[in-house]
Amino acid sequence: MAKSYDAKDIKVLEGLDAVRLRPGMYIGTTGIKGLHHILWEIVDNCIDEISNGHGNKIDVKIHVDGSISVEDNGRGIPVDVHPTLGISGVEVVFTQLHAGGKFDSDNYTYSGGLHGVGASVTNALSRWLVVEVYKKGTTFKMEFESRDVDGKIKGGETKYHLIDTGQATKKSGTFVRFMPDDRIFETVNFNLETITRRLKELAFLNRGMTITLTDERVTINNAPLSREYYYEGGIVDFVRFLNETKSSLFADPILLTGKKDNITMEVAFQYTDAYTENIVSYVNNIPTGEGGTHETGLKAALTKVLNDLAKKMGYLKEKDPALMGEDFREGLTAVLAVKMQNVQFEGQTKTKLGNPEARVAIETLFGQELQNFFIDQKNKPIADAIFKKAIMASKVREAVRKEKEIARQKNSIENFNLVGKLSSCTSKKPELNELFIVEGDSAGGTAKQARDRYFQAILPLRGKPLNAEKKRIDQVLLNEEIRTIISALGCGIGEDYNKEDLNYHKVIILSDADQDGAHIRAILLTFLFRYMKDLINEGHVYIGMPPLYKVSKKDTIEYAYDEKELAAVKERLGRGCNVTRYKGLGEMNASQLKETTMDPSKRALIRVSIEDAAAAENLISVLMGDAIDPRKRYIIEHANFNKTDKFKEVMG
Repeated sequence: MAKSYDAKDIKVLEGLDAVRLRPGMYIGTTGIKGLHHILWEIVDNCIDEISNGHGNKIDVKIHVDGSISVEDNGRGIPVDVHPTLGISGVEVVFTQLHAGGKFDSDNYTYSGGLHGVGASVTNALSRWLVVEVYKKGTTFKMEFESRDVDGKIKGGETKYHLIDTGQATKKSGTFVRFMPDDRIFETVNFNLETITRRLKELAFLNRGMTITLTDERVTINNAPLSREYYYEGGIVDFVRFLNETKSSLFADPILLTGKKDNITMEVAFQYTDAYTENIVSYVNNIPTGEGGTHETGLKAALTKVLNDLAKKMGYLKEKDPALMGEDFREGLTAVLAVKMQNVQFEGQTKTKLGNPEARVAIETLFGQELQNFFIDQKNKPIADAIFKKAIMASKVREAVRKEKEIARQKNSIENFNLVGKLSSCTSKKPELNELFIVEGDSAGGTAKQARDRYFQAILPLRGKPLNAEKKRIDQVLLNEEIRTIISALGCGIGEDYNKEDLNYHKVIILSDADQDGAHIRAILLTFLFRYMKDLINEGHVYIGMPPLYKVSKKDTIEYAYDEKELAAVKERLGRGCNVTRYKGLGEMNASQLKETTMDPSKRALIRVSIEDAAAAENLISVLMGDAIDPRKRYIIEHANFNKTDKFKEVMG
């Protein structure tokens, strides 16, 4: 008999229950990214306050007990009683979903917090949360906690209502400290470098704002590690930071600003001798890693204005064909910061701006300001450098185009001869298909035996691919390994990239777990980042995870992927077990490789994503570029030689 379905079966989740039941709906994941998301919700509230003209300082502190606190010097959350709910403004903000002061433009002209769920979600997913508001010369305080209510753990429960502590203060602002709930999150260990990158980025985007970060878990000379970020130049300093490993064509980045129909624009840009473009964009301080209408407007204006000026200023003759947008963007580093109301995001990660009015506004504003800049005669040396580079880029592009035409005729690049290289799969469904790019012929041979021929294809690399960071596209395309990868994927590169032609929806880089293997991974990811970034943004790129150790005892065999797992396996199997350290993929037989690395039901994969486009750009430039000193500083800061050096601040 079928179970009845009546009104009584419909569950009504009250208050913050829905957040704890389905945290992924609110923060995306309960992994490390979700952990930091609940911090960003609190930080973004502070940023919104400051970017709307209230305050200029934010202090973030990771405490010894694992909790974290955020304090600003803004106006402070309202402490008076809400007219309809009958509770204080503080209690409303931390207990009511979709409650906030950002649904109209009366208190916040521009806001990164659009849905009013931030502070309440952080509260719901914490073991406890304390908030202090400094207002009217006194300190107000309220605490929340998770507790068992009728056999069910509820989060964000009021421990006591807002009180005036009577503690006098001259401060103004809000202090929030919370402990993430380890019953919700896979880890509650905040990552110092993740927080550092985002806070540094926010300091760049908000000129004149000071952000301090203290980590009490790390001590240097008997004092907690502390960092301070303040950039008087704002996004101009940001461009300098992004270009620190490159040679610039002119000394100082150019800053252009404007406002149209409640949309404000700031653009800082500079050209370098690099061969690729780097445009990093933000809307209301939120990174838009997938671009959107504002970037489209910027690119359209850049192409149109520079083409017009090229003819007027004599860089091109009237009969010469116009240059392409990609010609003008070669070597360009630009930071675009937009502030606007009623933001609409779309795309794979909801970081692509969809507002059509943003394109119109940015195209108009940037076009006008760019034209005004280059009409000024004192800026002619800058124009000379930009047009010289663009014209050279167009000549190389045209040469590459002709080579491609010849290659197509010879069945060479898109249809590059893959006989003896690619072992393709039989499935004709790209959404099911996997391409393993494997380091070396030996490992490639083993992988061919271990694969499922129906949906898994194997492409062994017989040599080391070219480092795309140091070469122009025509040089990159001469590398046989790169050409083979392009041909196998089938979706084209750069401006010709077409996701509809992609032959494999999982592209898995499989290399040895040693220095050479790491270098090959870095080279391949650099190429994909520079010339097939959408492949990463669309979630198609993965890193295969072969085990480092095989642990055997009698008839029992287990695998360990790192030192921590090895210790756990050895403890579980007890004394007398035999440990084999794999030096490379080629040491595994086909059954071992299949069981540990290729079988979808057992393997571990890391999906490659671009969480922070600016950080990714800088890291690739540092690690794969020509500048030696920044690479040394990065290695000193991040290599785990000892705890002090690991957390040493060297980037400013």
